Amino acid sequence: VSIDEAGNVFGLLSSSQPLTAKSQPLIISAHTDTVFPLEMDLRVKREAEKVYGIGIGDNSLGVAGLVGLIWMIRERNIKLNGDVWFVANVCEEGLGDLHGMKAVVDRFGADVHAYLVLEGMALGHVYHRAVGVKRYRVKATTRGGHSWSDYGQPSAIHELSKLVVQLSSMELPKEPRTTMNVGKISGGTSINVIAAEAWLELDLRSEGQASLAKLVADAEKIIREANKPGLSIEAEVIGQRPAGEMSANHPLIQLAMDCLREQGLDAALTTGSTDANIPLSKNYPALVLGISTGS
Repeated sequence: VSIDEAGNVFGLLSSSQPLTAKSQPLIISAHTDTVFPLEMDLRVKREAEKVYGIGIGDNSLGVAGLVGLIWMIRERNIKLNGDVWFVANVCEEGLGDLHGMKAVVDRFGADVHAYLVLEGMALGHVYHRAVGVKRYRVKATTRGGHSWSDYGQPSAIHELSKLVVQLSSMELPKEPRTTMNVGKISGGTSINVIAAEAWLELDLRSEGQASLAKLVADAEKIIREANKPGLSIEAEVIGQRPAGEMSANHPLIQLAMDCLREQGLDAALTTGSTDANIPLSKNYPALVLGISTGS
């Protein structure tokens, strides 16, 4: 067991057979971070057939599945034909920008059987396509002033609000699915002060690389053209998840579908933004499987 500079934890379960020069490892990972801050109540509540609690589905169950798989292999004395690396990785959520998985893929590269990513929910789904994402922090700056005596001066909050209206008015294609979201907005000093500063965080994503590129170009143009005398608006890239996909006919994807059916589950192909974005964007064999159902 080891920990890398990024904070990822690696555990190696060695092959039961002598390794050859052509032997490739299987990488199984689950992200340890959650969307919720440490200060939140982490107590768990159980009712009937459901368990409630912050971060259980995303992604405590994935990590539990990672450890449970090691136990199962040992308990059933399963003989491995190659090395299996179990990775509890970091920085999947929020502005982590898949920093942990980037380090994992940098370490192993293309010389693997596959990257198998475990997520707590979406049982019965096989993620084989990665949604491309680009994220910005957009900051507006003005002179500010008093809401009465300096009325007429541009307000950073007012101008950002106009910008949000323009961004949300963009025509987005339904196929490939493409979305735009302003998830956070903040700024200002007081109720009677013209805001000198304000900022927002913008999330752009699409199943299609060309559609994402067009969305990014259109959004950047709107932001650029919002600048005017007395108002400065700057956009900083704070996250970028590359798109990618494996053919539904790839043997790895077909194997995953067969495994789910073997468990009596309806198997469905789907798309998402996960740790698998990194290997899929490099055309390395990768997929995501869910452990349970929930929301």
